[in-house]
Parts: sequence; C-alpha cells; structure tokens
Amino acid sequence: MMPEKTLVLLGIGHTNAHVVKQWASDPIENCRLVCVSTFATATYSGMLPGTLGMQFRDDEMRIDLKSLADQAAAELVIGSVCGLNLDAGELLFEDHDPIRFDALSVGVGSMPIGWMQHAGVDSFIPIKPMQTFQSRLDERLKERFANNLPVRIAIVGGGVASVEVALCLDERLRREGREEFQIEIFTASDRVGDGMTPRSIAMIERILKRRSIDVIARCRVSEVREDELVTDAPKTYPTDAVLWATGAAPPPVLGSLGLQSDKSGFIATHPTLQSITDARIFAVGDCGTMIASPAPKAGVYAVRQCPVIWHNLNALFRGKAMQEFRPQSGFLKLLNTGDGKALLEFKWISFHAAWCWHLKTWIDKKFINEFQPPIEKSK
Repeated sequence: MMPEKTLVLLGIGHTNAHVVKQWASDPIENCRLVCVSTFATATYSGMLPGTLGMQFRDDEMRIDLKSLADQAAAELVIGSVCGLNLDAGELLFEDHDPIRFDALSVGVGSMPIGWMQHAGVDSFIPIKPMQTFQSRLDERLKERFANNLPVRIAIVGGGVASVEVALCLDERLRREGREEFQIEIFTASDRVGDGMTPRSIAMIERILKRRSIDVIARCRVSEVREDELVTDAPKTYPTDAVLWATGAAPPPVLGSLGLQSDKSGFIATHPTLQSITDARIFAVGDCGTMIASPAPKAGVYAVRQCPVIWHNLNALFRGKAMQEFRPQSGFLKLLNTGDGKALLEFKWISFHAAWCWHLKTWIDKKFINEFQPPIEKSK
C-alpha cells in the first residue's frame, strides 16, 4: 500500500540534511520522504575555506546526497524547480514531473548580493554555489599559472567569509609555490570583519597586513569587467579574477515559488518556520526570514533550527503543537586564517592560536561526519 502522505525537502542544506538523518532512525509513520536538489552533493560552508587552503580534501566537506537519501530510504530527485501549484499541492519542475506534497521544507540557501549583475563576465566568480566554486576558480586561473604570469585576485565583500577566503587562498598559492600574485579585499564598509568586535577586527587587520593582503575600504564595486573592476569613486583596479563574497540575496528559485517574502525576497515565515502564505510549507536556513524576529543569514542559525524543524514537521503530520524558533543573539565565532590557526571570538574575548583552529576543525568534522556514509567494517 502506498504511503498516504509525502514530505518533500527542497534543497539539502544544513537544516534539511538533519531532517534526512533523523528520518533514517525515526521516520514519520505512513509517510514517504522525497529530497530535491540541483546538485548531487551538498557542501558544508564551514569547511570551504579550509578546503580551499588545502587543509581538507574536497570530499571531506561534501555530503553525498544519494548515500544520505539511501540511509533514510528516501527518494532523491536531481532537478530544476520552476514553481508551486498550491491548489494541487505540487512542486513543479523544468525537467521532471510534478511532485505532490503534504509538507514542503525549503532550504535552498542564498546567493551573494549582486551576483546576477555581473554573471556574464568570465572573471566574475561568485562564492556560491559552493559545489562548483573551486572548479570555477581553478578554471579561471589555470592559463595564467600555466604561463607563469602574475595573478591579481580581488575579493569583494567585507564579511568574515571574504577574510577566510583571502587568507586560505593566500596559503594555498604559497604552498603551490606561486610567487607573483596579489590578493585584495574590497568592502563598502569602513573595515573588514563586519559583525565582529573591534578587538577581533584589529586582529584580522594585523593578520592581513602580515600576509600582504590589502584592504580597499569604503569602496563599492559598481562594475566587473574582463580584466578590471570599477568602483563608485570612480576608479578602476586591474584584476584577473573577482571572487564575489557579499551578503545574502535570495536565489532565483525563491521568486518562482510565489510565496510571500520579506523586502529582500526571502520567504516570510512565522516563528514556527512556516510560510506566512501556506502552513504546509516551511523555510529554513538562509532562504527564510522570520518576520517577527529576523536573524542574520549565518550557518549557525540553520544548524540551530534543526530540532525545531524536525519537531514541527512531526507536529504537522500528527496534529500536535508547533515549537517556535528563538534565535540567540550571540554565538561562538571561529575564523580560519589558513595557517594552522584560527581566530576565536566569544562575547568580548578574542584569541588567534593553533588551539582555536583545532577546536574549529573538531566542531566542523563532528558536524559533517554525521552525514557521511558509514565506514564499512573490514572483513
């Protein structure tokens, strides 16, 4: 007999991956699970800089979605979603038959602000989708490296992600024996490290200076060209690659769903993570905004939503009371500096040391290992 209900997970980011993992040990009775993704793997953002810096293998930061779905006896669909039919309760595809749902959890993440404006330029490399970031970067740089030409890399964005990418990419190029390269960070803010304390920012600035990574502050990039970028000064800077790591913007698929959104285009939700438009639909991680108490678009909040979304999906099917997600205002921050150290910030405390990197690595591997396929025992 076919199951009576269907739960569909659109995007298998941090939060929805947790749902799949929970399902493997405690599936919702009389319900089937369908996982929908554009890619065959999910990438853990916390390990991307370390992978870029050659501290981890590429496969160590990835979740194989087929393996994860198999563990939960779930169906995996790799396809492109183009809309919703709310009346029929169907998720619509460009390249697949519609999938009916009784509950839908949307966790498609975000894209960097402004990425569509420059998308047609070969030198333009947005940090997302993370699944293809390194291959796109390598493809862009390989010809100049092959001909031993100087390489100029611009990283646009003043947040922690830009700093981590700059430092880890610098470490990688040094390990590869590259000598003639320059990395610059462009930010519209007064300083890099948005959201961190003044003490932490001062430490970041000293680290960047020691590594000869320049910061061009109070400078907004208005145009990306093939071999230069243009700022609103106006001033041009020569560059061979422009890595785009700005704040969060909604991916195009959210606009196709027809759900009520916040002013930026993210799905508007109640504190229960349910869409304001339709109670059958949840939005988790970056792609949702709780209108009553918006939280920053950061991976830590996606992870903290895990127990709430799992409870509320069960509650929806069983007619039980929902839980509300209450984002915490402060949390531990760990910034990978690429040199076997990390910068730790918690409240007013800041450290830059090797033990901080070991702590970060332990946290990251503990998280990702939950979703890796079980190691086969030797016979």
